[in-house]
Amino acid sequence: MDKKGLFITIEGGEGAGKSTLVESLTKELFARGVPVIKTREPGGSPIAEKIRQILIQGVGIEVKAELLLFLAARAQHLQEKVVPALKVGSVVICDRFSDSTIAYQSFARGLPLEEVETLDEIARSHLKPQLTLLLDIDPEDAFKRISLKGRDRLEKESLDFHKKVREGFLFLAKRDKNRIVLLDAKRPSQEVLKKALEMVLELI
Repeated sequence: MDKKGLFITIEGGEGAGKSTLVESLTKELFARGVPVIKTREPGGSPIAEKIRQILIQGVGIEVKAELLLFLAARAQHLQEKVVPALKVGSVVICDRFSDSTIAYQSFARGLPLEEVETLDEIARSHLKPQLTLLLDIDPEDAFKRISLKGRDRLEKESLDFHKKVREGFLFLAKRDKNRIVLLDAKRPSQEVLKKALEMVLELI
């Protein structure tokens, strides 16, 4: 790992196991003496977390407003937390990033892909992850893992919506094979972690 740090993102649909992988991967790296922080989007910093609450709990959010809220949270999060950590040489592991924005806002919500990507580039100041681990799972299988009672605004979207999200992720994985590594989220969590750790350690 060079002095500029390493930016790793974990992507996937609802119930794919992103949070579990982020937590486990962080612990494994920490145990090896690697300077590492975990974070998430939307959120990860005080202001971005306030925006997250609007996005997760709000009702009646217009599609373009939703996109801009996600991007506002991203811009704040990067400047407050991610960029400073990278500058001191840390590994940053982030639960969701730009690929989620494209999959959800363009493929599932129907906003033009080029417009979403252009606005996202502005929000992230062209910063890109060196590695993205994409946990792939059929939404029907994924939702068996999520309690009906605990579902947030996005998790309550239709199955068709979440299938479109998956299509978006798979499109991105095919388009950017050098950055995005596809992991089978139906496999045992320890098996997924082992593969993910191997990929990360190759870059450090």
